[in-house]
Amino acid sequence: MKKDKKLVVYGIGETAEIIADYFKHDSDFEVVGFTVDKAYLKQEELFGLPVVPFEDVEKTFDTGHHFMFAAASFGRLNRTRTEMYHKAKAKGYKMASYVSSKAFVWHNVEIGENSFIFEHNVLQYHVKVGNNVILWSGNHIGHQTKIEDNCFISSHVVISGFCTIGANSFLGVNSSFNDEINFGKDGVTGHSTVVVKHTEPGKIYVGSPAKGIKSS
Repeated sequence: MKKDKKLVVYGIGETAEIIADYFKHDSDFEVVGFTVDKAYLKQEELFGLPVVPFEDVEKTFDTGHHFMFAAASFGRLNRTRTEMYHKAKAKGYKMASYVSSKAFVWHNVEIGENSFIFEHNVLQYHVKVGNNVILWSGNHIGHQTKIEDNCFISSHVVISGFCTIGANSFLGVNSSFNDEINFGKDGVTGHSTVVVKHTEPGKIYVGSPAKGIKSS
């Protein structure tokens, strides 16, 4: 695969390492370096590539020739990654997205920027994935479902058709959703939660059927 785009990964934790490795081995991006906020700068190299302070990153990797990916997991209900994403955009970087070559993505699916689709995800007819979304491995996203910005969907989650997953949500492993569910923003599901009706925003849901237990 021709590497005709240069990428800087924002982050140096395990999520950043994983994301960099996927971009390296399964995309047309060449990972050329890493950046991290100066307060967290504890090393000068990662994988033999430079790590530079984010405050001055454009001095090493100019915005005209480099993409960036904000690489963090779901800390603070995705707020950490979201703040990184907006800081990178504010500097003028184009934000990369990644779709695994081992994912099934129908031709009319829409995927926003700074989103990452791992292997064995199925995205069906007219699915819409917002900006700054991570779909870990092995999920099923049913036809005409919309996943709003800044979500993290773990693994083996089944979302049926015509659902909306509200912004900033975290869906735990093996969660499942009936058709036409509106899952409120800032929502969380525990593992193996079964959501059978609309939910309130800002709550944690567990069980089968799902019950809201406290604020997220």
